[in-house]
Amino acid sequence: MPTDAPQPSFVLIRPQMGENIGAAARAMWNFGLDRMRIVAPRDGWPNPAADAMASGAGRLLDEAEVSEDVASGIADRTYVYATTARPRELTKPVFSPEAAMKDAAARIARGEKVAVMFGPERSGMENADIAHANAIITVPVNPEFPSLNLAQCVLLVGYEWRRAAGEIEDVVVQGQTTQIADQRDTEALARHYEERLEEAGFFYPEHKAENMKVNLRNLWSRMPMTRADVQMLHGVLRQLLRGKS
Repeated sequence: MPTDAPQPSFVLIRPQMGENIGAAARAMWNFGLDRMRIVAPRDGWPNPAADAMASGAGRLLDEAEVSEDVASGIADRTYVYATTARPRELTKPVFSPEAAMKDAAARIARGEKVAVMFGPERSGMENADIAHANAIITVPVNPEFPSLNLAQCVLLVGYEWRRAAGEIEDVVVQGQTTQIADQRDTEALARHYEERLEEAGFFYPEHKAENMKVNLRNLWSRMPMTRADVQMLHGVLRQLLRGKS
């Protein structure tokens, strides 16, 4: 069964090869998308070649909605984007993939039903297809080589959807010890070093001592430390001073 997550439908318009349909399904499922629609597949449906390429995403193919034409494939959608690499003479809003999926996320949150159309591999969608769409998505590719494989385009838009849906963090800290040090930990470390360095005569000359202490504390607060980092730095200082007193 499809997931309950609100999401756009991805509509493949007249796809030519079963392998590309399967690869598109795999790309969709990589990013948690499972609403596939297929319009007039050239080699008919179902297609064994698609199953072979889906690699674990075969459920999307089993549940795909198949239509004979574009109008019926998007009939229940309230807003439709058409992906194309070529400039079109049709007057429509033109989005980057990132902006389009942010717009789609906002529309879906308001209860709208959104679809993204992807054209056939050889030449993309015709103007007659794009005329059904409310807006265009254009990928900023190399103008000397603008052609994208169907699955590549699906993957790119799927990634931007997942970003727009808030399911990707731009930066995370990973590892076995990721608990971030709090201000109490940092303050204890700062005092430990300050006291030991004071005993060692580090803060010299005296008229510069206060500023040196402020700079040292600023160093600790500027460092993004985990609690494990703090414990290690305490241990480093203890080991250095062992036997020195």
